[in-house]
Amino acid sequence: MRRLDNSEAGFEAAFERLIDRETPAQADVDARVAAIIADVRARGDAAVLEYTRELDRHPAREMAALEVPHTRLKAALDAMPGAQRAALEAAAERITQFAESQKLTDHSYADAHGNRLGQVVRPIERAGIYAPGGKAAYPSSVLMNALPARVAGVGQVVMVSPAPEGVVNDWVLAAAALAGVDRFFTVGGAQAVAALAWGTETIPGVDKIVGPGNAYVAAAKRQVFGRVGIESVAGPSEVLILADGTGDPDWAALDLFAQAEHDEDARALLVSPDAAHLDAVAAAVERLLPDQPRRAIIEASLARHGALIQVADMAEAVALSNRIAPEHLELAVDAPGELLDDIRHAGAVFMGHYSPEAFGDYCAGPNHVLPTGRTARFSSALGVYDFQKRLSIVEAGAPGAARLAPVAAELARGEGLHAHAASAEARGGRDRG
Repeated sequence: MRRLDNSEAGFEAAFERLIDRETPAQADVDARVAAIIADVRARGDAAVLEYTRELDRHPAREMAALEVPHTRLKAALDAMPGAQRAALEAAAERITQFAESQKLTDHSYADAHGNRLGQVVRPIERAGIYAPGGKAAYPSSVLMNALPARVAGVGQVVMVSPAPEGVVNDWVLAAAALAGVDRFFTVGGAQAVAALAWGTETIPGVDKIVGPGNAYVAAAKRQVFGRVGIESVAGPSEVLILADGTGDPDWAALDLFAQAEHDEDARALLVSPDAAHLDAVAAAVERLLPDQPRRAIIEASLARHGALIQVADMAEAVALSNRIAPEHLELAVDAPGELLDDIRHAGAVFMGHYSPEAFGDYCAGPNHVLPTGRTARFSSALGVYDFQKRLSIVEAGAPGAARLAPVAAELARGEGLHAHAASAEARGGRDRG
């Protein structure tokens, strides 16, 4: 891993390169995705089947073979060894409990003139969830996406997930059964996003698409936004550890590995004012890396995007963190509460030495679908509220209308909208009750 020191010349340029998420190939990805979306819109099932056979090497010869029946989902859950099923169920219970705490509710109030104002909350009718597949299987993503939708009261949950060579991970099947997924299609990539956005003869169109994926999935979600809703455009996963030097360097190394093993583009950074701690973490990385089953991926990720950064004090560490706006932020310090008030941007914050980011990935409860690529500056974790809509309610009576009408009419005429003014004044002239 590279070492940086914010007191040295050239740090700013090196730091900006480190956190820059732009890729030269993005224009090529966008063009390829646009072509796939247009093709799926034009040819529906036929295009989806062709791309799935070509890109995922799926052996299916008809669309029906791409849908996983409920009997297969249930069989996978029933066949899970006891300890594995217990872990999956424990995670699902905690995710559901946290989601229940997030539910928006109806509310209203009467103003001084008797007008009733407020909102009612309604779930979206149909949600599409994307569960990644490829370098790893992610049953946790199935739970994190589907369970909040279920808690919100979404009418139908449609899941898509790539199945390279036609193979679906049993954990993913079991998680889909446990989360109550209504329909599950082994389709991935831009073709899956396009199918969910416009619908095909077999795959129903949805109102919102959520869930992380690769660069093609991210580009597709960006391009279909407006036709459907999306929760975010996810990039490579990332962790930032702020360390005061009181933690175990082996734990820090393992936390860096945990992020880096996602893929070669993952970001894993550690910032500390303690040079000796940085040395110890670097040594731990070298010592522990050879035993990692996904060593090659971790090594590539840390070499390309990892760094150990020295700062003068924890205040400077927090300032860098707010510039990075990380997806995952670990406060590996003795008194994390003293730093939290100054943290402005992060997808999720893990407080203290005993709260690794891995807990958040699986079973802590808060959602692991988080803003990446500095988008935590303006967005948040996936939650129940992403599957709920708020309908504003305005109910005026004659006395209240008499108060509102002249205000509305005056503003309407100021905008040159005279029919608006007349509409308001028609309600403000007399009591019809």
